[in-house]
Amino acid sequence: MNKKNVIIIGAAGRDFHNFNMYYRNNDNRRVVAFTASQIPDIDDRKYPAELAGKMYPEGIPIYSQERLAELIKELKVDECVFAYSDVKYEDVMGVSAIVNASGADFILLGPASTMLESNKPVISICAVRTGCGKSQTSRKIIEILMQHGLKVVAVRHPMPYGDLVAQRVQRFATVQDLKRHNCTVEEMEEYEPHVERGNIIYAGVDYEDILKAAENDPDGCDVIVWDGGNNDFPFYKPDLSVVVLDPHRPGHELSYYPGEVSLRIADVAIINKIDSASEEAIRKVEENIRYANKTAIIIKAESKITIDNIDIIRDKRVLVIEDGPTLTHGEMELGAGTVAARRFGAKELVDPRPYAVGKLVETFDKYTHIGALLPAMGYGEQQLKDLEDTINKTDCDSVIVGTPIDLNRVININKPCTRVHYELEEVEGPNLGTILNNFVEKYKLKR
Repeated sequence: MNKKNVIIIGAAGRDFHNFNMYYRNNDNRRVVAFTASQIPDIDDRKYPAELAGKMYPEGIPIYSQERLAELIKELKVDECVFAYSDVKYEDVMGVSAIVNASGADFILLGPASTMLESNKPVISICAVRTGCGKSQTSRKIIEILMQHGLKVVAVRHPMPYGDLVAQRVQRFATVQDLKRHNCTVEEMEEYEPHVERGNIIYAGVDYEDILKAAENDPDGCDVIVWDGGNNDFPFYKPDLSVVVLDPHRPGHELSYYPGEVSLRIADVAIINKIDSASEEAIRKVEENIRYANKTAIIIKAESKITIDNIDIIRDKRVLVIEDGPTLTHGEMELGAGTVAARRFGAKELVDPRPYAVGKLVETFDKYTHIGALLPAMGYGEQQLKDLEDTINKTDCDSVIVGTPIDLNRVININKPCTRVHYELEEVEGPNLGTILNNFVEKYKLKR
């Protein structure tokens, strides 16, 4: 039987994992290309031969998704596999229409084809959209597990935008490791809060090798926490599955791929940010949970905000910097920094768009909903420089940093600034502590 030619449609994450799991040693399929979307400057590269395996001695080219239709014709493609996340259903099917009209089949791979099983108990934390608060949920769960004296190893959904061979398996134990691995701002936002709290986190490209390394971590491993990305479902088969929902975007839990998958497989559903959302929106989200997953335990929680220095906010004209992906493909129009500005009496939110430079101009042009907020874009040195220049040019009294990392560590801000911190606090429903106590008992994890 002739091999079928395949294109994997992705964004430097789930696409590479699907290849490694399903196609790398598949005698019936030949992956002729990846296409790239969402993340800047990752097309026109190759998935390297060192990762692609013996069937691909030249590696696999990566092209822009804009070329999908012509690539299907040019490369005589039989199947296209959609493999990235946080996408409206109508947009997923729009890609399907392009694929089908070009003559190829359109495929979505599910958990049975892509999940790895661990020899350690696994807790997954996922979300129905980018920016729901899964990172603070992961931190809370890890802190509770550590209180039991357990060695917890976190594994983060991939963000490999640099040297893929060097990023095959990455281990982060200190803030210095972030610099050693040349992390982007987006990576640091996810890794830094973990290492600051004293737990190990892994990430990279080859999640089978990462799993083996995590299970055998030199500091020990009792339980693995899958710290999800975007609204994707886990790469590892969970023994306890947690999903986080956002009442600032009610209805999105049933209209974005693959967030609804994460909701439907969850054991625990956390409705976060109820302190800043309307009762009507919270009620709608709860109804949608019950529609999609009748057995999930529902917890309602606040995203509790603390500020380093309130005086930098009160009665000031402030520039608010928010987490980049939350504002861009997460489509949010506010974040923790905005909530802090409103709650602690800022005089005005200064619009950074007139002062934007370089690639940030392109970001504002593409994501017009962002408004008078500055996304902390930092996928490379040029974006970091553009971010620094935009902040320092903006006519404001002070700066609110709503992204999870210490921006002053990676750029120079020439104005007074304060960081916003946010933590999960359950206010209604079963307590995470009780749920995790039961998990510890079930898997006999007590030391």
